[in-house]
Amino acid sequence: MKKHLALAVMFGLAASLVCLAADWPQYLGPSRNAISTEKGIKRSWAKGAPDVLWTFPLGEGFGGPAVSDGKVYVLDRIGNEQDILRCLDFATGKEEWTFVYDAPGKTGRPGSRSVPAIEGNYVYTCGPFGHVHCFDKRKHKSVWKKNIWTDFTENEVPTWGIAQNPLIYDNMLILASQTQKAGVVAYNKLTGSMQWASPELPGKAGYVSPKIINIEGGNQLIMISANGAVMGMDPKTGKLLWSYEGWQCKIPVPNVTEIGDGRIFITGGYKAGSAMIKVEKESNTFVVSELYKTDEFGTHVHPAILYKGYLYGHCSTNETRDGMVCMDLGGKIMWKTHSSPLFDKGGFILADGLILSIDGNKGFLYLIEPNPDGFKKLASAKLLDTNQCWAPLALSDGKLLIRDQKQMKCVAVR
Repeated sequence: MKKHLALAVMFGLAASLVCLAADWPQYLGPSRNAISTEKGIKRSWAKGAPDVLWTFPLGEGFGGPAVSDGKVYVLDRIGNEQDILRCLDFATGKEEWTFVYDAPGKTGRPGSRSVPAIEGNYVYTCGPFGHVHCFDKRKHKSVWKKNIWTDFTENEVPTWGIAQNPLIYDNMLILASQTQKAGVVAYNKLTGSMQWASPELPGKAGYVSPKIINIEGGNQLIMISANGAVMGMDPKTGKLLWSYEGWQCKIPVPNVTEIGDGRIFITGGYKAGSAMIKVEKESNTFVVSELYKTDEFGTHVHPAILYKGYLYGHCSTNETRDGMVCMDLGGKIMWKTHSSPLFDKGGFILADGLILSIDGNKGFLYLIEPNPDGFKKLASAKLLDTNQCWAPLALSDGKLLIRDQKQMKCVAVR
């Protein structure tokens, strides 16, 4: 009897873990690194293209979806007047509920900017004009709201709007305000009360979202400011632990890639290139050393992905046409696709030893085997219609979510 009970418990735990693993609850997935643990991804498409399960119309924008408990959440925008959180059934693409709030204004490019973050019964969003909401996904209403821009400054929002992807850490929701009164701000995730606000960040406001990485056995919050610095902070207090100013980008978008052993890979567009640094603890302080910098690898929108000792990135920017690039951890370039394919700012993720990638301008989905010996395309198919397909992707339960400037599609890849 005890044996049967133990087996039942084990199977129950396994089932719950599978369910949890299927979710894509935030920007760049469960670990915020664009890497999925899913298995069984197809290595070829029998019909020349994967099946499109459903298509849902969206307004212009770059906000990607998050998936939790069989639902898709995406922050959309209605013209230049309102933000709207949409909840769709993941199986059918049918819209189940929405929440609309006023958010008037124009940015350099229209539309949404960010990916919701989901934990338990709550969905957290941040709109292009700084509106932060905590939604109860059972009651379909806002529990609390703040504004990370107007709560701290009277200045106009940055040219391209606010592009903060909410970060949940312990009992907090963390975002970068990047104002004179608050560099990074943390709220109680259940009540919205402020937990801490860091001092003003050096440089100007950029478009990077905070990320948590582990250094010397402890978690640190990593933030990058425009023409300022790369910084490590205590995520519990916002205290500055270290700062590195040897690499700068005038309009930074991607956050860092965690390499391990205190190594951090930094990359950006606008001819900023990349840098590898190492953070170590000496006595009670953290010391930063620069391992190398390179102009040969620089991603514009999405962070580099680490796989088996090599970095992969979309390195076509406003100034370069390097396509997808593979580089070893010492800074040696293994290959570049250049314009074949260009992969201009498109989203991409790693799953089951494969890269699923969107060409940001032409709307092709590529299935790629990451290999330092050369670019290995396994399949490709045109699935999107417009250019500027720059949104992050989401993968859950063998279904890939992709979008362009007018729609989101759910594609079967397993």
